[in-house]
Amino acid sequence: MTVQADAAIVSGPPLDEEPGLGPLTLPGFLRAVTQRFADREALVFHDHAGATRWSYADLWERSVEVARALRACGVGKDSRVGVMMTNRPEWLAGVFGTALAGGVAVALSTFSTAEELDHLLGLSAVSVLLFERTVANKDFAATLTGLAPAIGSAAPGAVDAPAYPFLRHLAVVGEAAPGGAIDTWDTFLARGEAESTELIEATAATVRPSDTAVLFFSSGTTSKPKGIRSAHRGVTIQMWRFQRMFGFGPDDEVRCWTANGFFWSGNFGQALGSTLAAGGSLVLQSTFDADQALALIAAEKVTFPVAWPHQWAQLEGASTWAGTDLSSLRFVDVETPAARHSTVSTTWTQPGHAYGNTETFTISTCYPANTPADEIAGSSGIPLPGNTVKVVDPLTDEVVARGVSGEICVKGPTLMLGYLGIPLDETLDADGYFRTGDGGYLDDTGRLYWEGRLTDIIKTGGANVSPLEVDEALARYPGVKVARTVGVPHETLGETVVACVVAHTGATVEETPVREFLRERLASYKVPRHVLLFDEAEFALTGSAKIKTSDLRELAAKRLAD
Repeated sequence: MTVQADAAIVSGPPLDEEPGLGPLTLPGFLRAVTQRFADREALVFHDHAGATRWSYADLWERSVEVARALRACGVGKDSRVGVMMTNRPEWLAGVFGTALAGGVAVALSTFSTAEELDHLLGLSAVSVLLFERTVANKDFAATLTGLAPAIGSAAPGAVDAPAYPFLRHLAVVGEAAPGGAIDTWDTFLARGEAESTELIEATAATVRPSDTAVLFFSSGTTSKPKGIRSAHRGVTIQMWRFQRMFGFGPDDEVRCWTANGFFWSGNFGQALGSTLAAGGSLVLQSTFDADQALALIAAEKVTFPVAWPHQWAQLEGASTWAGTDLSSLRFVDVETPAARHSTVSTTWTQPGHAYGNTETFTISTCYPANTPADEIAGSSGIPLPGNTVKVVDPLTDEVVARGVSGEICVKGPTLMLGYLGIPLDETLDADGYFRTGDGGYLDDTGRLYWEGRLTDIIKTGGANVSPLEVDEALARYPGVKVARTVGVPHETLGETVVACVVAHTGATVEETPVREFLRERLASYKVPRHVLLFDEAEFALTGSAKIKTSDLRELAAKRLAD
């Protein structure tokens, strides 16, 4: 690690000194782990039909099968393929298959409402959409047909929807959609039967580390999600890197349970990446249910659980918690509720002292698992190989001194290729750093301390929520004069989303109808848990026309406490 004397700039060691890195493309990654662990179990998935188990060789074959079908659908170099599913085998085959076909996998959230999905499809310009029919009582076939009626009437492969001019093919996992352009999963795969495996092998060989691999979405600092393009190099560095940070080896028999969507980059790198890089098995749960999760962890002898704080709280509060045998858990942090379970014995500490962004495809700074607490010293880690972190005055852009707070800026080999529709020079500074919008400082030893979001993004249950997006939806509710959404500290969620509202004179605005209104327009995790009504005079105390979020957050927290 290189530490400049007084200025708040710190660089990690050169990337070529990082141990454990393998091929830096998704096809190369999958081939490497398949060749090494071919007969091992790569994943298990339970549903009403029973248990599906794929070996690494199966995962490769199923991914090639998807790649052949995509090629038959016209997917080629840099074609965009949307994958909108919960954590299930077809998600992995869809993403790796897209990479093998030379395309770009677009990870779409199954939390999306119709309005949000409309924005994501329009922005991403996918030509093929692979999706799960029903998720949490949402029928995505019906949603898509509502957005583009041509999907319900066109022949398969012949969609002609002006709203999504690039979209031609759709395929569904689950119950078939009657009529229209949506293929069943089997019909979709059958499209590729005439495509040779040799051509897929040749296509995969053309993929370069600098090519775009995936497109993830983040709320960022704007009201609408931004499309973030990440290169194969950046994605695969993090997949190999997470294995090293967790300290997993091929003999550790890693069995990872997670119900968090792989369409979030953190879970992609942390759970999927580290597990496959170590030759482990992914124990997939489609949607989180505490009792089902506990049964799954016990039955599948899970060693490595990946859960958010609010999920741990629900697991500990489940009726079956005390009676479930969780003794298989090995890689479970001493600070989680699992450490208090009567059947669990652990002294392990996860590499959770880290800082990162979707724009850097997760971690930029970190300490590996089991780093002593006095070395971490409450920090968010030190720069990882190839990365440089600096802290600047957000107004002058000048680098500040050590120990002085400012805006965190990062650059390195996992930095995004750019946002969709935004020139790169509008995203990076003159020296190539990404301005994160987060506040923090670097100490004399080069440790980074994250202090909060300068952009006021709310982090709740592991997901980012843009208050501007919620405010825009609130502004459409009849009777709302002023709306400001803030994050209030919460014991298990990190922050909880709270809407602060001033009603027009004479108008009636009530919490329950407002939340129902927002549920129709926002993903569930974005819907405020509380809607607080204020008089305009109370807002004036915080700065009138320019409401200071910090003051409003304190006001909301006091109201909730009272």
